[in-house]
Amino acid sequence: MSRNLPVNAGRIAEDIDALAEITKPGRPWTRRAFSPLFLEGRSYIEARMRAAGLETRIDAAGNLIGKRQGAHSGLGTIMVGSHSDTVPDGGRFDGIAGVVTALEVARALGDQGIELDHDLEIVDFLAEEVSIFGVSCIGSRGMTGQLPEAWLSRVSEGRDLASAIAQVGGDASTLPSQERPDLKGFLELHIEQGPVLENEKKDIGIVTAIAGITRIEIVVEGRADHAGTTPMDSRSDALVAAAQLVLDIRNAAAARAKTLGHFAATVGEFRIEPNAANVVPSKVVLLIDGRAEVRNDMEAFCEWLDAHVIKLAITYGVSIRSPMRVSDNYPTPSDAGLLKTLERACESVGAKHRRMASGAGHDTAWIAKVAPAAMIFVPCKEGRSHSADEWAENDDIALGAAVLFEAVIDMDKSLKQENA
Repeated sequence: MSRNLPVNAGRIAEDIDALAEITKPGRPWTRRAFSPLFLEGRSYIEARMRAAGLETRIDAAGNLIGKRQGAHSGLGTIMVGSHSDTVPDGGRFDGIAGVVTALEVARALGDQGIELDHDLEIVDFLAEEVSIFGVSCIGSRGMTGQLPEAWLSRVSEGRDLASAIAQVGGDASTLPSQERPDLKGFLELHIEQGPVLENEKKDIGIVTAIAGITRIEIVVEGRADHAGTTPMDSRSDALVAAAQLVLDIRNAAAARAKTLGHFAATVGEFRIEPNAANVVPSKVVLLIDGRAEVRNDMEAFCEWLDAHVIKLAITYGVSIRSPMRVSDNYPTPSDAGLLKTLERACESVGAKHRRMASGAGHDTAWIAKVAPAAMIFVPCKEGRSHSADEWAENDDIALGAAVLFEAVIDMDKSLKQENA
């Protein structure tokens, strides 16, 4: 890369490589939240924060925070960061790149003697990935008073979530009342986890919204019969109807994706009863994972689905229960002002950029409910993620760090003018 960047690419690579070494033997890269390896990675990050002159602490939600004091106390906090926990067998860059680049912003500010008016906090959120307790984004929800109290009693490996948070240094007893009124803005860098930036040869994706996720269960019921003696035209085969439904869902989602904002629908769970080779299937349960950038698009899809299963039931002589929404989260738009800030930052460092939605969930979605927040994506090879093959070029990550650096300086100035 020929660009003269305000950040140190070598330090970024050093930190990412060091964290990659902290993994289960033979299982790159596995450092799940609440595990000893996770805490070892945390210790490395905290040491690097302190080496950069940051004051470190663990907040009540178990988030690791490094603070750089601003010139004027009481103006509020600009926060940058992501998460260092991984999914099993895949997480060299997912989250880690966001934590390391946030830390590099703080180091680069120090290198250049730049003093911000606002406090700057670098954060490693606890358990962004689905944890051993079956829930995700524990730290960002907890930091902002959005962690369901019932979650604290979830048990795994002989301990409840409240105890696990305490073991990483948090205090679950205060989580329901957590507030961060000092937060004036939040930024997160993440690998794209998709192929768009690489295919279009763009440096940066500016995330307009984090898609809402709706999960829908459908139960198809037919009649069990002998697979060898029941005539083909006398069957009520639940699997045949369900298979057609899977194809129809795929085609309907693909058509919407061509004309709407980000939209996807996937049948990711599929259970057959009685699941015997010589029995006509009597029941199928399937779970749809639907994701939409625009809420109305998801509502329209659900309306189509409700009507379509009625038609399929008649066509195939089966019974299909009305689709049931198991969970339903709305999209989270990014802050419009921060989107413009990020665009200016891209122009400042010469990064080719485009606006795009995120189909995956991120900690940003929870911070955005209490403060202005936005994200940027950097390219990853072939869009691979949550896999041992996940890869992002260090030059691309460093350019993303430079965008964050310029955006933080811009935010600091803009916020000061707003408060003047």
